[in-house]
Parts: sequence; C-alpha cells; structure tokens
Amino acid sequence: MSELFDAVDALLASRAKLPLPAERKRLRAAHGLTIDEVATALKVRRATVSGWESGKTEPRPPERDAYARLLDKLAELYPAEATAPIQDAAESATFTTAPAPAKAQTLSTGQAPDAADMTVTENIQAPASAPVAAAPAAAPHPAHTTRPTSSTSRRPSAKKTAAAPAPAGEIDPRFENGPLAVVDVEGGKVLAYCVGGLVLEVPAKSLPSLVDWTLKEAKLGQPKLSGPGKPADPLIVLTEAALERYGLPVALTEEERHAGRIPEGHKVVKQLARAQWKLTKRGFGPWARIYRPAQGSERACVQLCIPSWNALDTRHWGHAGQLPPAELARVLGAYASRVMTPRGSTAVTGLELMTALHPPTYAVRDEETGLLRQADDKTPGSLGKDPVDPAPCEAPDGHPVLKDLPRFHVRGPGEKLFEEAYDWARPMTDEECLRRNLVGLDVNMAFAAGANGLNVGLGEATHVTNPAFDAKLPGSWLVDLSHVDMSKVKAGKEWVELDGSLLPSPFTPKGERPEGPAWYATPTVAYAVELGYEVRPIEAWVRYENGRYLDGWYNRLRDAYLATMADLGVDAGLAPADFLAAMDGYKERDRELAVVVSAIKATVKGGLGKLRERPRGEGWRPGEPWRALSRPTWRPDIRAAVISRTRINLHRKIIKHAAFTGQYPVAILSDCVVYAVNGESPLDFLPYREGKPLPGGFKLGINPGLVKHEGTQSVLWGEEVRDRFNAPELNLARYIKDGTVTDVDNGE
Repeated sequence: MSELFDAVDALLASRAKLPLPAERKRLRAAHGLTIDEVATALKVRRATVSGWESGKTEPRPPERDAYARLLDKLAELYPAEATAPIQDAAESATFTTAPAPAKAQTLSTGQAPDAADMTVTENIQAPASAPVAAAPAAAPHPAHTTRPTSSTSRRPSAKKTAAAPAPAGEIDPRFENGPLAVVDVEGGKVLAYCVGGLVLEVPAKSLPSLVDWTLKEAKLGQPKLSGPGKPADPLIVLTEAALERYGLPVALTEEERHAGRIPEGHKVVKQLARAQWKLTKRGFGPWARIYRPAQGSERACVQLCIPSWNALDTRHWGHAGQLPPAELARVLGAYASRVMTPRGSTAVTGLELMTALHPPTYAVRDEETGLLRQADDKTPGSLGKDPVDPAPCEAPDGHPVLKDLPRFHVRGPGEKLFEEAYDWARPMTDEECLRRNLVGLDVNMAFAAGANGLNVGLGEATHVTNPAFDAKLPGSWLVDLSHVDMSKVKAGKEWVELDGSLLPSPFTPKGERPEGPAWYATPTVAYAVELGYEVRPIEAWVRYENGRYLDGWYNRLRDAYLATMADLGVDAGLAPADFLAAMDGYKERDRELAVVVSAIKATVKGGLGKLRERPRGEGWRPGEPWRALSRPTWRPDIRAAVISRTRINLHRKIIKHAAFTGQYPVAILSDCVVYAVNGESPLDFLPYREGKPLPGGFKLGINPGLVKHEGTQSVLWGEEVRDRFNAPELNLARYIKDGTVTDVDNGE
C-alpha cells in the first residue's frame, strides 16, 4: 500500500503549481538566496535554475516538488501585495510560435511627476514573416485599461520577446522595460512603445517631466557591456505627434538644419534650464543628450532621438524613420540589444561601442572620503582618457602638428601615410572581351574582418631611424617597396609566376606600383615580406604599447550581423548553392530586420571613419585643433591599420585565385572585385573541389571575410558604358550591382 501512496504522491508532485518565472526570481531574491545556493540544494546545475526563473524551461519531478515546496515557503515569508499569477503545470513557458495577443494589463510604478497612473499593454505577436524570437515584435495599436495605482510594481504575465535576451536570471530590474521607447500620442494619450510589444502610458505633460519620468519610472536602459563600464542611458524616440505635444517643431528650418540644433532661446530649451537640466555642447539637435552632473556613481542622463529631424539617416536606416511607433521600437530595439543603445548616428555609435567595451578608466573608492572616483591610471587594453598626438606622417592636412609646414605645401607619399581602400580598374584584354559576363564578388563585413585580431597601438608613437622591421609592432614605416614585382611572388612556401600587368599593386589604393620610399602601416609592409621580398625601413613611428583593442568590437558586431542575417534566413553553415539562394531577396523577408543589417554594417564603416574625423565647420582654420582631437579615440593610425589589413586580405585572395585559375580581376572598389567570366554565378568560376573552396581564396558564405554575389552584368554592358563615357578604365565595380550608371568619374 505504501508503494501506491508513494506513486500517488509522485503523481501529485508532477503537477505541482508554480508561480510565474518573474515571481520565482522575486521570492529567491527576497530571501537573499543566490542561484548557486538554490541549485546546490536541489542538486541541479546553475543554468537549470536560471532557466526556471527565465521561463525557458520547467522543472520536472523529482526536482519540481522540491522547488515548489521551496517557493511555497518563501511565499509565506514574503507575500506579494497581490497574489502572483499561477502558471498551470501543463503550460509551457517557452513559446515555439508567436502567441496570441495578451490582454491589456496595468503596470503601476508609483506616482510620476504629473501624479497620473501609468498603463502598460503588452502584445508579443510577431509579424508572420519574422522568425521566432528573432527581434522585438511590433505590436498593433493596443487597447488601454487602467486600474488604481498599486504600491508594488508588477510585470505583465506574458514575457517580452527580446532580440538578444540577457542570460537567464541576469535581467537587470532597473532596465526591465528594455533599452528604449518610442513616444507617440494616440487619442489624447501619450504612449511609450518599448521593445517586445510593451506599451506604457506616459503621464508627463512637458519635456522636463518626460525626462524625470524616464529616469524614475520607465525602467529603461541597458546594462554595461564590460566590467569597468557604465550602463547605457535610456533612449527616448519622439514621433511628430510627440514633438507637437511637447512644444517642439516637427521639422527643422534650413538654418536649424545647418546649425544642427534648435536655438538656445527656444521655449523648450528654457524649460529644461529652469528644471536644472543641461544639454551637451551640441545643443538640442536630432540626437540631444539631456543630463544633470553625476552625483558620485549616480548618473542622470537621457538620450533623445528625433527621426523627423533626420536623426535616422536614410543611407543607413532606410525607411526606419517612417515606421509606426511599435515597428520602430522593434528595429531600434533589435539594434540596441545586439549592438548597443544608439548614441547618435551609426558612426557615433560605432565609436561609442569601442569605448563601452574598453572604458578608458575604472572606479576606485577614495580612502579619505569613501566615495567612488575615477582611477588615475587607465584600464588595461584601453586607449586611456587622454588624447595622444599622431605621428606627423599620420596626421591629416591641417592638423596642429603640421602647422609649421609652408602654406599650400602638398605632402607626397614620403611625407604622408595614405592607407585607403581600393579604387582600381584596368581595360579588359581581348580574351576577356570575348567572355559573356562580368561577375562581382563582395566581401562581407570586410572592414570588420580587417579589424579582427589586429594589433594596434594603445599609446603614443616613438620615432626610430633605420629600424629592423617587426611585423608585430604597430606603427607607420617609411620604406621603399618599388622593387616588389607582382609577376613573381611567394604563395605560401612556393614561388609563383603571374601576369603582373593584370594585377593591382597591393601597396597603393589606385593599384599603381610605388615609385620610391613611402609611408605604410605595419600590415602593408608585412605583406611585402610575405610575398618574398626584403624590406629596409628608413624610419618609423612605432607604438610599443599595443594590443588587440578592436577584438571585442569586432566580435560584438559580427555576432549582431550573423544573428540578424540568420533571422532573415541566411545561416552561417549553408552550402555555397544554398547560400546564394538564401541571399536572393533576403531583404524582402523582413524589411525591418533588413534595416538592422544595414545599420550594423554602417556602424562598422562609420565607427572606423570616426577614428580620423575631420573638422566640421565651426570656424576652423588649418593649424588649429578641432573638436574631435580632444577624444582619446581620435586615432588615425588605427583606422589606417584596419584599412591596410582589409586591402591586403583582399589582395591575398586575388593572388591565390590567379595562381590557381589564371583569372584576374578587371575592377576593384573597396570590398568588391569583378571578374570577366563565361558564367553568371560565382559558382561558375570559383574553384570548389568536392564542395571545399580553394584554401586562402574566395569562399562563399555569410561570415565576415567570406564573399557573396554582388551582381552580374554582361561584358557588352561594361564595354558600352566605358565607350559611352570615353573611360577605358572606368571602375565597373561601382555599378555592377544593378547596372545603373548614375555618375561617372573617369579620373580627370
């Protein structure tokens, strides 16, 4: 009989009622228990308990009964203000398809600045074309209900779908509503659309009170990306209706667009000043930052994004600025969770990501006051908090280190480092003219791949004369590479003979052979050695303090790109033919996620470009410093090294391909290379043996550094375009994608 009772007890335990995941975490935290302590007591792994608290998995007997007993006892000790919803044992907490819209529920967070209730409505129904749990789902316009304000904050019963969810059990309660909100006005109510379909009713009646509400009630923001870093400030996106509600212009005048801000005398700017809020030096523009000076470790800062003021550049964000609020929240939320909360343009965000991953300093406790302060020394592996001057050869024209040069002096290769991407083309041979098509290959995330594993300088440059070249030492080298002959080079351990007249030089952006000593970044000189030639630098500016500063930056952006492309149906493990098929029309599968892909790629290029940002007006004159020079991240030498390595990576593939197939490119533009072939697809001329690509050559795939099909046009099209514009060396790589020729630069 006892065996029967035991069996009945086990059956009952298998259906033990459990509170929802959020309540499980609350009860554990209320008793001061760690996940490890619970896991040890129940004899399970830490990740198992994390999965139970996040709702990704459900406990099974015999652990389920013990876990339910623990939660019941904790609930007796720490009762909630209202009874926690109970999840039926048969109900799965992990959605495999998008669930039906949840009913409107109220989330009360206490009295806001305007003493009104705050309503939350949640809907996690994703568009039919969106992959499951790929990115925050756009919610349709919700119905709103309100209930009396409760003193205890409650989450809605349905979980938000996250683009890149935090590790199980690691969601920061300070930012439980996500990194950002799109504020709109509907039916007289101000609504904040957050990621995952969450909608908050905003009580603020003025912009200063909106800032207060954001910091005190909205629970918006993003955890820090690195140990010594700081959390991301909340981002508020204002629609046109919200701008009107808060007294801001829907569009900027021509004068305001030129200035990049509204006047300091605007009534809203005065409202902020009266409320003791400050603006950064850039003023109230498309990406305004509103803050109060930090008190100890407490920050008070809100970022505004105003799409109708061109905050979301259409070159990088496509149609995002015209999206409805819920869909815009989905796009920006996906980008924020995978890259970081936008801090401005994609270029600004790319630079800020570098700093967020390698903060210049860290916090220490002052022994006298007991308060936290910044350490005097810099964080290991960072660029530090103080800017450093570039070497004279690395400085762009007009930089203060060049102020002693004669006026109108033009620096040549022996005075100026000129590492730029390829822009090279040549006339086609008679044999190539008889082929049918021109096929373009584009390197995925080429500049990100160039940054991966690259050793760059972290401090000041040291000048040396007649140095021995060291490929591991980042810097700039004055060396004569004119003796490197592309007709005979080393490919691995073997010397190979090539038609050098059909190849660009790897040492100059235009592909021209150097004529004498010139300045080069370390990767360029190292490639000359790799090709089998001796180098003897005349002088150099080298950085003995160095490291792989960009590795974390590359990894973050690579993962963001691959995850978003996977959501669009392009996986990293696809076979070549399947990959080309998946890439065909991938943007139409989810146009919003395609915008995220575009923004990620723009973040790479823009972030690297910001490393050598030029003056932006403001009355600057040659020889005077400009604003960007005050940043420790103004590092033209790092930008030059990345571009150098990217160009060399592409040239190495071209050499491998030429040595094996006898095929040579007819045009190269940055990360795109064009070949004249008889087929229409890359598979028609790329050498694959038993499904495996040529080692060191071009490989089809979505990973950074691999290639995709850029476009195919006929050889007749190429010759006709060149004849029409009387430009036999017109760079056809510029137009290979769709064949449209909008502007022509024949080099004159």
